[in-house]
Amino acid sequence: MNKVPMTVVGADQLRKELEILKFDRRPKITEAIASARELGDLKENAEYHAAREEQGICEARIRDIEGKLSNAQIIDVTTIENTGRVIFGATVTILNIDTDAEVTYRIVGDDEADIKQNLISVNSPIARGLIGKNEGDEVGISTPGGITDYEIVSVEYL
Repeated sequence: MNKVPMTVVGADQLRKELEILKFDRRPKITEAIASARELGDLKENAEYHAAREEQGICEARIRDIEGKLSNAQIIDVTTIENTGRVIFGATVTILNIDTDAEVTYRIVGDDEADIKQNLISVNSPIARGLIGKNEGDEVGISTPGGITDYEIVSVEYL
């Protein structure tokens, strides 16, 4: 499989979630299944079926996280010299030339993206338009409303 880029923070978050699932949630589900079994007939036991369904969801998420971590290429931009070039993991401040609106984004992996926290996926149109450009460059980015022109105000490797 291809390696998937991921920031150090994103990998840490997945590891924490995996630990919670394996060592907290999984044992609780096992206890719930055991308790429900003691109630008798499994065919008509709603608690048992609910616990088994929850177990399936939990195990699927564990496999998903383990797969993502095994295919992750963890990139720590703080160890890279800042040349002013936009790369994966960089924090970029851009200025909309038409509206003078300034916004700061951090370019992260697909699983880490959260627009509410200004974390954009490396595969998003904005990130694809910015990657490889330098501080001070003007960039035209294709948006649903047409092409929008931005100026790259600053590039930081935080």
